[in-house]
Parts: sequence; C-alpha cells; structure tokens
Amino acid sequence: MREFPINHLGVSDAAAIPAPARLRRQPEFLKLWTGQTISVFGDAVTMIALPLVAVLTLDASAAQMGFLTAAGLAPHLFLSLVAGAWIDRRAQRRRILVFSDLGRAGLLASLPLVWALDALTLPHLFAVAFLVGVLTVFFDLSYSSLFVLVVPQRDIIEANSKLSLSRSVSWMGGPPLAGGLVQALGAPVALAADAVSFVASAAFVFRIRVQEQPLPVDRTPLRRRLGEGFRFSFRDALLRSSLGCVATINLFNFAFFAIFVLYATEELHVAPGLLGAVLGAAAVGSGLGAVAAPWVERRIGIGPTFALGSVLFPAPLLLVPLAGGPKWLVLACLFASEFLSGVGVMMLDVPAGSINVVLTPQRLRARADGVRRFVNYGVRPIGALLGGLLGSAIGLRPTLWIATAGALLGVVWLVGSPLLRLRELPAQAA
Repeated sequence: MREFPINHLGVSDAAAIPAPARLRRQPEFLKLWTGQTISVFGDAVTMIALPLVAVLTLDASAAQMGFLTAAGLAPHLFLSLVAGAWIDRRAQRRRILVFSDLGRAGLLASLPLVWALDALTLPHLFAVAFLVGVLTVFFDLSYSSLFVLVVPQRDIIEANSKLSLSRSVSWMGGPPLAGGLVQALGAPVALAADAVSFVASAAFVFRIRVQEQPLPVDRTPLRRRLGEGFRFSFRDALLRSSLGCVATINLFNFAFFAIFVLYATEELHVAPGLLGAVLGAAAVGSGLGAVAAPWVERRIGIGPTFALGSVLFPAPLLLVPLAGGPKWLVLACLFASEFLSGVGVMMLDVPAGSINVVLTPQRLRARADGVRRFVNYGVRPIGALLGGLLGSAIGLRPTLWIATAGALLGVVWLVGSPLLRLRELPAQAA
C-alpha cells in the first residue's frame, strides 16, 4: 500500500491533517468513491425494480419470486472460492472491475430492450439475475485489491466510513427513486438507470491511476491455493473471531427478516406504506452509524467499536416481538428497532472491513475475501430457510425471539479474542 503522496504534502504536514481532509486531496480515492456512490444508487433502484418486473410485467408467482432471489444469490455461495483463487493470479484487477461493471450494464440494459420487443420472459430474467450475480462476485473480490492501492492505511477507517455512508444514502434515496421511475416509465425501463450507473462506475474506475505490481507465476494447484485461503482466514485470531461473529449474526438475522414483513403486516397490521417508512428508518440509522463509527473508534478503539456493533446491531430487534398495544406504540417500537439496528450495523461493518483490509496480504486478498464471502453469504439462505421453517412450525413471534437471541450469540466469538483489546488498526500485512 502506498503512503500519503509526499509530492503533494510533506509527511509531517500530512500527519497533522484530519483524515477527511487528507482523503479529499486523494484524487484516486475520490474517483473510486464517486464511481461507487453512483453504482450503489443504481443497485438500490434495481433492488426494487427487478422484482417489480417479475410481478407487474411477467405475473410471477411466489415460487418464481423465490427462484429469482436464489438466482441472484447463488453465485456468491458457489463461485466465491474459485473466483477468489483465479483473481489472485491476475495482476490487472482494475480491468476486472471495469469489465464486470460494463458486463452488468449490458445485462440490465437487455431487459428494457427485450421488453420493448415484447419478448421478455421469466427465464431471461432469471438468467440476467444469475449473470449479474456472477459479475458482482468478480467485482467485489477484485475491489479490495484496488482499495488498498488508493487509500493510505491511516485513512482506511475514514474511507470505509465514506463508502458505507454512500450505501446508506442510496438505501434512503434509491427505493423512492425506483418507485417513481417504475410508476412513470414502467419497471423494465427503470432498470436502465442501474445500467447507466454501472457505465459511470466503469468510467471512474478506468480513470484511476495506480501502479499494480506484476505477480509471480503461481502454478500451485487450485485445491492447495483454496486451502491456503481457508487456513489464513481461520488461523488468524482476529479474522477468525470477527468472521465467526458476523456469520452468526447474519445466520439468525436472515431467519428474522425472512418472516419480518409477514409478521409486521399480518400480526401487527402495519400498512405497506408505513412498513416502507419503517424500513427507511434503518437507512437513516445506518447513515448516522457510518458517520459516527470513525469518531467512536478514535475514542474507545477499533476492537471495542466492533464489539459494540455486534450487540447494537441485533439487540434493538427485540423490540419487534415486544411490540404491542396502541398503533402508535407498535410503530414507535418498529421505528426504534430499525433505526438503532441501522446504527449498529455500521459500527460493525466499518471496523470489520478495515481489519480485513490491513491484515490480508495482497497475494492472498481475493482468496481470503472469497472464503469470507463463502461463509458470510453461505449462511444467509440457510438462515432464511430456517426462519421460514420455524415460523411455520412454532409461530412467527416465537421465531423472532429465537432469531434475535441467536444473533446476540455472535458476541461469544469475541470472548477471549484479542479483538476486544485492539485499540488501533494492526500493522499492514506484507
């Protein structure tokens, strides 16, 4: 990783400048941040518009909607390990990012085009969701390698905070934008907005100027390289405890959210419009959390901030099965749970992402990220299935209690872990 450019500022001057100001003087980071901000807004549009294409344009059934969701998630589970090992043999990661962005733009642009020709079908929609998921895996696993080349180590937490803030703002503005585009232009045409956002992201990434070091030829068999990624991820105490904690939380959180909408609408009788506002409170909370995370980290340390997030993320969701009584009280409980949980998730995500970045050597980065994605994304469909089965067997409210209590067990991974004593980011891996 390169240090703060001395030809812009002297080392002593750079050390005295706050991280936000230093990052504003890093043109390569600004390009990366701008491209990602545009891209995540497009993603937020697609998150709403793609299922609406299936429902409003193609009259998809509940089972077909499940297949559509599975098509988008499947590449993360089945491709992450192999993709990470392949990417680790490639020196030009920036090219992979540009190709992935342009590929996703073309796939999404095919939907309004085929719809205009009256030839759009569900199999086409499933194929687009799957292939976009494939390219997203390659993009995400290559992204961290570029990130460490444009962000000095001292500014990693602040940079992660800014990127997280962009995601939070997109969650607040993207769905309303999607709704307006769908209503005005139709769901397939609304997807063109995300296609344009991917083109913009590719343009900014293409303009980033970094020196990517050529990698030595590695003829190690794939099985051995995958094994090295697993050993690295699970032997390091900091990485093992943080991954175990996050994966446990996600397992039970996806069990929770698999039945949350059903519980809120059918048992708490919350109207869909109000439910959308409730979910928007999580985006507001996550935006606040993204801004506050670096401030909290500087005062209590990066490890304690992660531990705080691992509790503050799932604990407020206890208010959902507790909610009852007058409608105003039910809504107050739901708003508070989503808002506080949104704050907590950023207290968790910003330190976790920063620790992963600095501890992972460049030669292992894509493989290690693939292992983490395999574990962290692999538990999500399992959790959703578990929530649905338990909800059918024992009822929705008992399942919500179990899911929230189970998510809080993530902190068990931190007992005895050096993560709790970690005040600052550890030294950069070789």
